[in-house]
Amino acid sequence: MENAIMTVVRSTEVDMIGHLNNAKYLEYMEWGRVDWLRVAGLPLEEVQTRGILPVMVNINVNFRKEVRLGEVIRVVTRPLSRGNKSFILRHELFDEAGRIVCDADATMVMIDAKARKAADMPEEIARIFATN
Repeated sequence: MENAIMTVVRSTEVDMIGHLNNAKYLEYMEWGRVDWLRVAGLPLEEVQTRGILPVMVNINVNFRKEVRLGEVIRVVTRPLSRGNKSFILRHELFDEAGRIVCDADATMVMIDAKARKAADMPEEIARIFATN
C-alpha cells in the first residue's frame, strides 16, 4: 500500500544557504509515516488506545537534489519488508517535475508503551506486508 502527501517548503524550513534544512526532510517523512499508518487503519489515536507505539530505530537517507523555498514536495511512503516486531518503509520525496529529491528507508519497531519493549506487529500492518 503506497500513500502520498503533499507539502510546500515554508520560509521557516530553509537554512541559511536558502534550501530545505536537512532535518525538515525527516519531518516530512514523519508526516508521511503518520498518514501511512492512518490509511493502514492505525491512526495515532488508535495506536495510543492500544498502548503501542511505532518507534524509529534506523533511517538511511539519500539527499539527491536541492529543494528551495516555495517548492511543492510529494512525499510517497510504501512498505518494503517486515519482521515479527519491525517493518521497513521506503520514503521518496519528489519535486513538482516528478524528480526524486530525497529517499530513505526507515526501520520501525512497535513497542509496548508501558513495558517499553518490542511488541507484536499489529494485524493491520501485517496484512499490508502480506499482500506486497
